[in-house]
Amino acid sequence: MRVRKPFDELTISDDFMFCKVMEHESLCRPFLEMVVADNIGKISYLSSQNAISSNSEAKSIRLDVLVKDERGTSYDIEMQVANEYNLPQRMRYYQAAIDIAFLDKGYSYKALNKSLIIFLCLFDPIGRNRALYTFENICIEDRSIPLRDGARKIILNANAFQQADNEELRGFLRYVVTGEVSTEYTRRIDDMVRTIKVSEQMRKEYRILPAVIMDAIDEGVERGKSLGIAEGMSIGMAKGKSLGIAEGKAEGSRQKALETAKNLLNFGLSRENIAKATGLSRAEVEAIQ
Repeated sequence: MRVRKPFDELTISDDFMFCKVMEHESLCRPFLEMVVADNIGKISYLSSQNAISSNSEAKSIRLDVLVKDERGTSYDIEMQVANEYNLPQRMRYYQAAIDIAFLDKGYSYKALNKSLIIFLCLFDPIGRNRALYTFENICIEDRSIPLRDGARKIILNANAFQQADNEELRGFLRYVVTGEVSTEYTRRIDDMVRTIKVSEQMRKEYRILPAVIMDAIDEGVERGKSLGIAEGMSIGMAKGKSLGIAEGKAEGSRQKALETAKNLLNFGLSRENIAKATGLSRAEVEAIQ
């Protein structure tokens, strides 16, 4: 049983609060622009807690904040508090999952737009005491030759905020670590944090969603396993196991997600947030009576 921080003690470094703050374009866009040191223009899509899964057997992911600008560039922004010593591999997987999700069947690979995976960490996963690490694919034999695949990965090490060259970024990273307001931007973020804390709707969402999501995942997987194994035995040894377990997991998870969505509707949560929390489509949530 995970011990969760009381709602009133949440800060920008807590995943729930970070997502709620970054849902506001007026706060998300300046963050992205200070990180990439460029004007990204208008934001065409902005959403938090997006569930992505390429198929029933693949590991699913839930993106903290997913953004698209008017040029089609996608940005995944993640808050990471604990060092699980797998960040490079995790960023690689997130990049692949986003590419698969965004490239529809029948489209050319050239249709893949630029994408950035951004992890804001409260530790230094690289160990070089830099506030900002930016990675792109280049030729090993001649490092002046970029691959130009449109993929970029960025790691922010908040603990090294004093090393940041950009004053605005330095102030933001300082705020993440200490809560100290030192710039106009961090003042606006701090005001939003305070606003969220006095919202009863946000308090209710924080209290309900995490537990419900974890229950849905655990129970859905267990139910899926039992359904899959039963069906697999009736089909046959090798093929039966493969097909049965895969389909059983998918069906079990979906049924549990529908049950979870119904419960959340009874708690008064919006259908949009329910879709994000359960991984169901908006149409599936709308169809629930």
